[in-house]
Amino acid sequence: MTAHDEIIRAWVARPGRQIVNLSGGKDSTALAIFLRDKIPQLEYLFCDTHKELPETYEYLDRLAAYLQRPIIKLNAQRGFDHWLDMYGGMLPSARVRWCTRKLKIEPFEAYIGDDTVWSYVGIRADERRSGYVSTKPNIHPVFPFKEFGLGIADVERLLETSGLGLPSYYEWRQRSGCYFCFFQRTGEWIGLKERHPELFELAKTYEKERDGEGFFWRQRESLAELEQPERVAQAKREHQIRLEVERKRRPDRPLIDLLGAALDAEDDDQGCDICHL
Repeated sequence: MTAHDEIIRAWVARPGRQIVNLSGGKDSTALAIFLRDKIPQLEYLFCDTHKELPETYEYLDRLAAYLQRPIIKLNAQRGFDHWLDMYGGMLPSARVRWCTRKLKIEPFEAYIGDDTVWSYVGIRADERRSGYVSTKPNIHPVFPFKEFGLGIADVERLLETSGLGLPSYYEWRQRSGCYFCFFQRTGEWIGLKERHPELFELAKTYEKERDGEGFFWRQRESLAELEQPERVAQAKREHQIRLEVERKRRPDRPLIDLLGAALDAEDDDQGCDICHL
């Protein structure tokens, strides 16, 4: 028996519930594929904000067909708009991230209650972030990719060999989550406008002025300012420059990794660990 076989045997033997939280992104999807035939009692969850991209729902449907197991969707009754009303219309931001707490963490913790749970997290071996770790003593995080030493190339291989591939939104966006997520980079907002103009318009309706202060998704500028043709052209030029820099710096990296690095180079805010696995 190999060391990896012993790890899997220990996973299966653990008392309690075993859960994979799915985001609709590449890493949590690859993790579900990786674990499917290793832990038969796995539960698959998706916390539905009611504001996801159409591509996300389609990708999850395809994943459920591959797993041949249902994906349980939480937040069936209370989505983003409900909690926006509860917070007096205050949009979430990096400083006041009520969306993560109300739409992801609390529904998950309410669903499992006081049960002992082993929560499998899709953090790769080539990442430095730790991901969301609950403070509840009955929830125990497990990091299979780290234990098996699997990185971005392994994730891509798992997705390709399963036939699922990458979510189609990866053509223009590096993260799963709400279509109006405030962590989106400039290029991702422009991608939303070009591919889902109706969703971009809906995102604009959430923005407002109050007491002379702008309440915008991007903080620094409104979506109405961002969508001006000259601003769009400027953002596309800047993104192309960053992408070329990444190509020269890391010529051996896959395109998906280069695109992500080019987007991340816009600022230092890396996004939400629980929403974007």
